[in-house]
Amino acid sequence: MLGYCRVYISLNYKQDQMDNRQTRREFLQRAAIATGGLFLGSHFPDLGSLTAARGASSDTVRLGIIGVGSRGQYLFMHLNRIPGVEVVAICDDYEPNLKKGYQMSGEKAEQFEDYRALLEKKDIDGVVIATPLYLHSQMAVDALHADKHVLCEKAIAKTPEEALAMYKAQLETGKILLIGHQRMFNPRYLKAFEMIKNGQLGDVTQIKAYWHRNSDWRRAVPSPELERKINWRLYWDYSEGLMTELGSHQIQIANYIKKDFPRRIAGTGSINWWHDGREVFDNVNLVYEYPDGSTLIYDSMTSNAHYGFEEQILGSKGTMELEIGRIYSENPPPAPGIRQLVNNIEHKIFDPLPLGGKSWIPETASKNSGEYIYGEDLKDDGTFLQMEGYIQMVRENRHSDMLLREAYYASVASVLGNEAIKRGEMITWPEEFIL
Repeated sequence: MLGYCRVYISLNYKQDQMDNRQTRREFLQRAAIATGGLFLGSHFPDLGSLTAARGASSDTVRLGIIGVGSRGQYLFMHLNRIPGVEVVAICDDYEPNLKKGYQMSGEKAEQFEDYRALLEKKDIDGVVIATPLYLHSQMAVDALHADKHVLCEKAIAKTPEEALAMYKAQLETGKILLIGHQRMFNPRYLKAFEMIKNGQLGDVTQIKAYWHRNSDWRRAVPSPELERKINWRLYWDYSEGLMTELGSHQIQIANYIKKDFPRRIAGTGSINWWHDGREVFDNVNLVYEYPDGSTLIYDSMTSNAHYGFEEQILGSKGTMELEIGRIYSENPPPAPGIRQLVNNIEHKIFDPLPLGGKSWIPETASKNSGEYIYGEDLKDDGTFLQMEGYIQMVRENRHSDMLLREAYYASVASVLGNEAIKRGEMITWPEEFIL
């Protein structure tokens, strides 16, 4: 999970608190400038005045972390950088993880092997759940009913039924339920969303997204009986594979841009490279169809990393590539001065000669190099701002139904994608899973 995060923040969680405070302040100031103040409040009205750039309150937020493996430790690192936050309890049923979490707490947090015992603590405001996917729903539902606010890692749940149970539990309890799709807090994406909303791409008629790696996705196992516990992502009982671990991020982006969710889904997938006993697909290819006839074309593979990962938003007036943060106009202004002269010379030398009319000239890709959505590199993928946002939501008891609905539809869509592959047919979104 850590492999894709474009973050260059020190892992030294014992660094001086004053340095942390200054680094955080400078980061938030740069983020606000880079996005023109376009943070949570401008995109999610139910958060009102809540913004990720606000100063920290003096109120201490006390948290428990359930699951302190690699992702849990990564989130813990960010929490340690936020003033006014105390991680007072940690839970993991794998002793090496529990030991590491205890060290990250400065050897102060109370330790638990059973999350239900942690939830009985009355002095905890909220929890962070970073466990394997199949545990998300029951843990989150239990935490909400234990009067705890919840940040749960993505995807929301392993099945549509479990996802719906989490959504209903939030409605019943009124507590915060935030799902870990950090791109919704990434300033680059927030700026792009605003530009798309303002019509700079025209009508978005197609979205392409992909996430390519060249790795077996395995982790070292100290003992054979721990194979499924440690490599849970590779087995259907615990995981939904590439679609929930990776695809749910990008499906959520597509849904948010379309302001809708797909109604029909078709796809294919297989194990065509890593024949190592895994059960989940090592490659997937899907088409998601929205009510207006536009589509999201999604693919992910684990045997070639050349193209990496990207979301390409194609509209009638232009294209965006969100990961690299560039926008390309369909009708860019002419290049000025000497650059235009060089372009003309190059075209005369290298352009194909028409044979029998223009229909013989191949349609080649545009040479337009585009423009940056913004020039500031914040060196964060949105995770820090997401944790900052969660803490402020807890302080103000401010839940975002819109963010939860976005996470719900993205996660259910990712699971239905696997279902379409397994059935070998196009499936329609079931009515019972429409909120």
